[in-house]
Amino acid sequence: MAEKQVTGKPLICCHRWLSPRCDGACAEVDSDTEAVAGRGFKLGCISCKRRSEVEGSATVEWYFRPDGESDFVHIYSYNENGPTIEHNFFEDRIDWNGSKRSNDIQDASIYVLNVTFNDSGTYRCFFYRTLTYENYEYFDTVDKVVHLTVVAKATRGTASIVSEVMMYVSIIGLQVWLLIEMIYCYRKIAAAGEEALREAANAEYLAIASESKDNCAGVQVGE
Repeated sequence: MAEKQVTGKPLICCHRWLSPRCDGACAEVDSDTEAVAGRGFKLGCISCKRRSEVEGSATVEWYFRPDGESDFVHIYSYNENGPTIEHNFFEDRIDWNGSKRSNDIQDASIYVLNVTFNDSGTYRCFFYRTLTYENYEYFDTVDKVVHLTVVAKATRGTASIVSEVMMYVSIIGLQVWLLIEMIYCYRKIAAAGEEALREAANAEYLAIASESKDNCAGVQVGE
């Protein structure tokens, strides 16, 4: 199959005045970049609209440049008619993993099945978006880049290690804090118990002293 170069579609307007990070129902998350050979892998590509109330529609195209190559090839398309695998190298190996039941596509992620070492390289995801206003339409294009590395065995990234360390630190810190709280509460209860015993002893002493005084007064009257 002949390779196709990455070419931009003609746009009536191409200024990027729309901020992509804002819709409360949409969050732009960077794609993972390390896949394991023989397994499936999700290539993430998300572009959020600035104003969710504005009607819109979008089509998506994916391109791939293998490591060591200079040109991109068109590998996948998604539009109102559904998905199309554009390159035989990915035949039966790509599934749509993005927005469903809507032409207003904000998530254009795809899932690559049975990843091979030849899948290493650079992927580009293009959104061709049309926003419909009352008196005009605005055409915009957004592209995302994913640099994919394929490894034989999964490796742990720095972020994962740091997250695990912080989790254990948090657990230990919480246990220390609970221990301190328990010691504090025990001492407080013990101090309150001792105070109650002192008050009871003082009350008993005053009662005995008062009774002795009354007895002495009775003896003097009898004499």
